[in-house]
Amino acid sequence: MKNKVMRVEDAIAEYCFSGMTVMLPGFVNVGVSETLIDALLRTDICDLNIISNNTSIKGRGIGKLVHADRIKHITCSHIGNNEETCAKVVAGEINITFCPQGSLCEKVRAGGAGIGGVLTPTGVHTPMQDGKQLLEWDSAAGQFKFVMPDEPQNGQRFILELPLRADVVFVHAWKADTFGNVVYRRTSRNFNEAFATAADHVIVEAEQIVEVGELDPDEIMTPGFIVDAVVQGAALTEA
Repeated sequence: MKNKVMRVEDAIAEYCFSGMTVMLPGFVNVGVSETLIDALLRTDICDLNIISNNTSIKGRGIGKLVHADRIKHITCSHIGNNEETCAKVVAGEINITFCPQGSLCEKVRAGGAGIGGVLTPTGVHTPMQDGKQLLEWDSAAGQFKFVMPDEPQNGQRFILELPLRADVVFVHAWKADTFGNVVYRRTSRNFNEAFATAADHVIVEAEQIVEVGELDPDEIMTPGFIVDAVVQGAALTEA
């Protein structure tokens, strides 16, 4: 099997570029690929389109990208933990698209699975439906129909949420073998597993890198065939 272990600088140079869309899974600082983010900051790559649950806190993880003015747009569900992100959004320095957390994960899952979209009632009759297609269930006809927001409602309504994909995803793993098979640990699994499926290139930073065959096949959560590179990461301070 191919050995996919690389120096972190080489992985960034091979797969990352200015203007790319990059998925950064994790929850605040849990499961965030801080080694890869730090390596990205040592380059001049900028104008990033970020897909993430949040922007961490000032001085950690994604918050470092915010501080360094590397982000052009972010799609996320929450920025309230990082006052610097809030200030930059208000000042127009970062464009933002909010998405409910569950819908965000489903949009990414759809992108990874090749599904054309997902229907969700979350956000109906709120600004979350603005600019999106609405469907209503017609129980008499036994089918969905597209509706306009100002039409009288006769059945349950759903927003059609379109899939999300990225050029690159940074994945934090507890263990990975040299082929890229991944095991996550406890809550650091969070968004990593779903996001790993939805990018053209997958870079894994692993706390421990082992040889092929050392992982129990029943433990593997992300298969190595979708992984492009494995780099040495650091142990999380939160899990």
